[in-house]
Amino acid sequence: MSLTRFSCVIRATQKLQVYQWAWSCKHKADYSSRAESFLTGSNVNYLEAQYLDWAKTKGSIDSSWDNFYDSLSGPALQIEDIQDEFSPTTVKPKSKQDTSKDKEAITEKIKLHLAVQNLIRSYQARGHLLAKTDPLGLSLAASYIMKSKNATLETKGLECRIVSREIGRVLCEKHMDMVFKLPDRTCIGGTETELSLREIIHRLENVYCRSIGTEYLHLFDIDCINFIRERMETPGALDKSVEEKRLIMRRLTKAVFLEKYFATKWPAEKRFGLEGGESMVVMLEEIVDTSTKLGVESIVMAMQHRGRLNMLVNVCRKQLTDIFAQFKPMEPKEAGSGDIKYHLGTYIHRFIRRTNKYIKVSMSANPSHLEVVSPVVVGKTRAEQYWKGDNNGDKVMAIIMHGDAAFSGQGVVYETMHLGNLPAFTTHGSIHIVCNNQIGYTTDPRFARSSPYCSDVAKCVDAPVFHVNADDAEAVAHVARVAIEYRCKFKKDVVLDLVCYRRFGHSEEDEPMFTQPFMYKKIKSMQTVDKIYGEKLKAEGIVTDADVKGWEKEYMDTLNRHFELAKKVTKLSIMDWIDTPWTGFFEARDPKKVEETGISETSINTISRHFCKAPEPWAFEVHKGVNRILANREKMVNEGVADWAMGEALAFGSLLRDKIHIRFTGEDVERGTMAHRHHVYHHQGVDGATYRVLDVLYPDQANYALHNSSLSEFGILGYEVGYSYSSPQLLTIWEAQYGDFADTAQPVFDTFICNGESKWVCQSGIVVQLPHGVDGAGPEHSSGRVERYLQACDDDEDNIPDLDDKEMALKQLRSANWIVCNVTTPANYFHLIRRQIALPFRKPVILMTPKVGLKHPFYRSKFSEFLPGTCFQRAIPEAGPASKKPECVKKLLFCSGKVAITIDELRKEKKLEDQIAMCRIEQLFPFPYDIVLQEFCKYECAKVYFCQEEHKNQGPWLFAKVRLENLFGKKIECISRPPSAASATGIKWMHAKELKELKEKIIKI
Repeated sequence: MSLTRFSCVIRATQKLQVYQWAWSCKHKADYSSRAESFLTGSNVNYLEAQYLDWAKTKGSIDSSWDNFYDSLSGPALQIEDIQDEFSPTTVKPKSKQDTSKDKEAITEKIKLHLAVQNLIRSYQARGHLLAKTDPLGLSLAASYIMKSKNATLETKGLECRIVSREIGRVLCEKHMDMVFKLPDRTCIGGTETELSLREIIHRLENVYCRSIGTEYLHLFDIDCINFIRERMETPGALDKSVEEKRLIMRRLTKAVFLEKYFATKWPAEKRFGLEGGESMVVMLEEIVDTSTKLGVESIVMAMQHRGRLNMLVNVCRKQLTDIFAQFKPMEPKEAGSGDIKYHLGTYIHRFIRRTNKYIKVSMSANPSHLEVVSPVVVGKTRAEQYWKGDNNGDKVMAIIMHGDAAFSGQGVVYETMHLGNLPAFTTHGSIHIVCNNQIGYTTDPRFARSSPYCSDVAKCVDAPVFHVNADDAEAVAHVARVAIEYRCKFKKDVVLDLVCYRRFGHSEEDEPMFTQPFMYKKIKSMQTVDKIYGEKLKAEGIVTDADVKGWEKEYMDTLNRHFELAKKVTKLSIMDWIDTPWTGFFEARDPKKVEETGISETSINTISRHFCKAPEPWAFEVHKGVNRILANREKMVNEGVADWAMGEALAFGSLLRDKIHIRFTGEDVERGTMAHRHHVYHHQGVDGATYRVLDVLYPDQANYALHNSSLSEFGILGYEVGYSYSSPQLLTIWEAQYGDFADTAQPVFDTFICNGESKWVCQSGIVVQLPHGVDGAGPEHSSGRVERYLQACDDDEDNIPDLDDKEMALKQLRSANWIVCNVTTPANYFHLIRRQIALPFRKPVILMTPKVGLKHPFYRSKFSEFLPGTCFQRAIPEAGPASKKPECVKKLLFCSGKVAITIDELRKEKKLEDQIAMCRIEQLFPFPYDIVLQEFCKYECAKVYFCQEEHKNQGPWLFAKVRLENLFGKKIECISRPPSAASATGIKWMHAKELKELKEKIIKI
C-alpha cells in the first residue's frame, strides 16, 4: 500500500472519530478516555512513520501490528474494516437516491422552521395591523395599506397576506398540526419549548391581533424589546385577580355615572364629556397606583379638554362640590379673568390604598390651543426633578394626554417629544396617552393624517406604542401597567393609544350626524363600557347584579350630596384651582417692598475679575479669539467700566451667590448669537471638553443651568415657561437667536406668558430676551416685534395713574400682566434682571436686547452704577449739555432702544447737544408716566417728538403715542421709517436711503 493510500485511511479514520463523537453526544454516552480508539488525529504522524518502517521489513516492529497493516494493504478498503468496538455496526451504504431524499427532507424541515420563525417575527412586527382596537369595528389599520394597493382585505386564514407572507405559501393547512421548536425571540410558549403551528398562530393572534396592537420592534434597545415581548406574550400575562377586576368595575362605574350626572343636571352645558372613552379613568388610575409601587412620588399631568372634568374628579380627586359650582354663574372672589371649567388645573396629595403610599398628582391648567401645554408640563416636571434632586427621574414623572387629531397634526408634539433624550431637557421618560375618538371635530382620520395611526410620530423618538380597544377594560389596565413599568425601568417615553369614540358631538351642543352619519348610527347602538364589562364579570361569577347596583347607588348618593353642597357656594374661587402653589412665598415677603438690587464693590470686583480670567493654559487650551476678548474685558475692568456681557455676568453671578438657581436656554446662549457672552469655553485640543465660567464663581453658589437648545422656539419656550412655574426662587431666561424667531412660539406668549396669571393665578418670572435692532440684516433678523407685546398689555391708556403716589411704580408692576422693556445700558440690564428676584411677586419680562449695542461704546456703564443705592431706571432723562440749559432746547426726543445711539452720534457730529434733548424710555410697559412728564415739563420751549428706528406702523410708537398725548394734552409727531409690510428691507441701498432720511429728520430743528 502506498503512503498516500495510508494517509487517506488515517484521514477517513479521523472522520469516523467525529461521527463517533457526535453519536455519543446524541445518546449522552459517558465513555472514559481509556476506551478511546488509537486511531485519532493526534496519532497520525506516528502511525505513518511506523508504517514506513513496517513496509521495509515486517519484523522491524512489534509483530502485533502485522495483521493491522496487512489489512490496510488489501485491494478493497471498506469503512467497516476499520471499525472499532465503539463504532455503529449497523451502518449500511445508502444509495444516491436515498441520500438525495434525505437532503430534501432536511432542507424542507429547515425551510419550515425558518418560516415559523419569520411568522412569529411578522406577528411581532405587523400583528398590530390586524388588531381589533376599534370598539366600533369600523376601522382596521391593515385597510390603510390595502387601500393604497387597491387590494381586497382578508384578515383570516390562509388568504391573509397582511401580517405574514409565509402563511399560505410555505406554511399550509397540512403543516398546522406539525410541532415546531420555538425560537428564543418569543415568549408565547411560556414553559413549553415546542408547539404545533396551529397553536403558535392561535397564541400570536391572541397577543397581537385582539384588543391590543403593539408596536415595539422599531426600538433600538433590544432589552426594551424583550421587556415588552415578555409582558405581552407570556401566557396569562393579561390575567387579572378577582380583586383587580372588581376594582376596574368600580372605577368604570364612577367614570360612566359622573358623565351621566353631568348630562342630566346640565344637558345644555358645554363640558366636553368623556362618553365613549370612560376607560381612560381605568388607565390613569392603574398608572398612578403602579407608579407608587415603583417609587414615583409626584406626577405632573397635561390634558386636552375632552374628559377633563372626569379626570379632575376621579384621578386628581378634585372635590365634586368645586366641580359642580363651576356650572353656576357666580362672581369670583379674586381679580382676574378666570377660565372655563374644562381648562382648569389642580393638585392633590393622594393616598393610594393598594400600596399604602402618598403621591402628589397635579393637573396643569391649559388653553384651548391643543398641545401648547405639552412642553409646559415637561418643563414643570424637569424643574420639580431638580428641586427634589431627582437626577434619574425616579420620583417625578409626566403624563401627557392628547387628542388623536392634535397628536398627528400639531408640530409642537414633535418639538416636545424630541426633547426626551437631550441631556439638558430630558425628564427621563413621559407617558403619552392619546384619547383617540377617531375624529377631529368633524374631520375623518383619512383626511387628517398620512399614516395608519395618529401616534406614528412616536416612532421618530424611539417610543413603543400600545393601541388598545377602550371597550376592553382589562386590556386597558394591562397596557397601562406595562407602560408605567417600561417608563420606570428604561426612563423612556411610551405612548398609549386609547382607541375609543365620541358618543356625542365635539361638544354637547354639536350635531355629529351632519358629517359622520354612518359612524353615529353605530355609536347609538353601543353599550357603555361599564355595561360591557359588568356582563363579562357576571358571566365569570365575579360580581352579581346586587354588587353592581350597590356601587351605582353608592356613587349616585355621593353625587347628589355634593350637588346640594354646591348650591351653598355663592362666590367662585380661582385660587382653588392653582396647580403649582408657592407655599409660604407671598407670606414671607413685604408686599410693598422691592429688595435692594445693587451689589457691593467687593462682589463687583470678585465677579468681574473672575469673568476676565482664563483657565490655566497648561490645563485648558482656550481659543485665541477668546483670549483677546478676555484681555479687552480686563482692560475695561481696570477702568471701572462694564459692557453688556459684563453687566449680565454681574447680575447672574450675584444671584448665584445669593442662592438663586438660574436656568438660561436658547439656540446659541452659551457663546451668544453675536459671540459676546462666552460663558462656556471649548478646549481647542480635546473634543467635548468645556470650561463653564460662572459654574465655579463661588464654592457654595446656586446651580447655573446654561444650555444651548435644539432649533425649536415653540417647544423650548413652552418648556421654560413650565420650568419658571415651579418656584419663585429661580430665574428662568429664554433667549431667541433673533427676536424675529419668537414668531414661531406665538401661542406660548398668547396663552401662557401674557395671561397665565389672569386666567389661572399662575405667576411666572420668566425673562424672554429678543435681540432687536434695524441694522441692515434683512426682514427676519431685525425686529423682535415689540409692538405685538405692547398690544397685549392690559393697560388702559386713558387712565393715568396717581403721579404723586410714592408707590405708583410698584403698584403698576403688580397690576401689569407682564413687563416690556428695551434697555440701553448694562447697568439697567443688571438691575432689571436682579429686580425679577427682588420683587415681592413674579412677572414675565419681554426684553428687547441689543445687537450692535453689545459691543458699542454707547452701551457702557460705570461700576458705580451697580452699587447699593442704585436701581433700575424706568426711563433715562437727558444728562448732557441740553439738561444744563433746558430753556435753549428746541427739540425733545422720546425714544426707546438702539436709535439712541444714532441720536447721540448725530448730536455730537452736528454740534446740537445743547439743542436736542433725549429721554430714553427703558420700560415701555408699565409706562413711566412720572419721569416722562418731568422731562416734558423741563423743556417747555422744545417741540416734542417720539423717535424710533422701526417703521411707523411698527415699534413702540403707536403704544407710546396715545399715552404721551393723553399725558401732555397735545399732539406729538413721530420720527421713524415709513410704514412697511416687512419689518426691514433686505436691500442695502434701500436700508442706507431709509437711514439717511431718518437721520435728517432727527437733526432737523
